[in-house]
Amino acid sequence: QVQLVESGGRLVQAGGSLRLSCAASGSIFRNNAMGWYRQAPGKQREVVARITSGSTTYADSVKGRFSITGDTANVKVYLQMDSLKPEDTGVYYCYIRGGIRDYWGQGTQVTVSS
Repeated sequence: QVQLVESGGRLVQAGGSLRLSCAASGSIFRNNAMGWYRQAPGKQREVVARITSGSTTYADSVKGRFSITGDTANVKVYLQMDSLKPEDTGVYYCYIRGGIRDYWGQGTQVTVSS
C-alpha cells in the first residue's frame, strides 16, 4: 500500500513563507495528477493547486502567492507558499492520482498568525 507523507507545516506569521513537501512511499502507476488541498476548521476541503496532464491550476485565493511543482519520476510534489495570510490556515493534504486510484496524505497543519 503506497502512502503519501507530507511535511513542512508549522506556525508562521502573516507575510511569511512555507514550503510543503509530499513524498510517496513507493511507485504510483500512471501518475496523471498531483495536487494540494486544504481544509480550514468548520469548512469543506478545497483544492489549492493542482497539476493535471502538465497543466497547472490554482485557487483564486492563492494565485500569485503559491506555486506547485511536481516530480513525477520520484513521486514528489511541493507547494511553495509566500505572502501567507491568516485565512490560509488549515490542514494541507497532498493528493496524487495513479490511473483511476486516488492517494491522499495524512495532512500537515499550517497556522498563520496575524
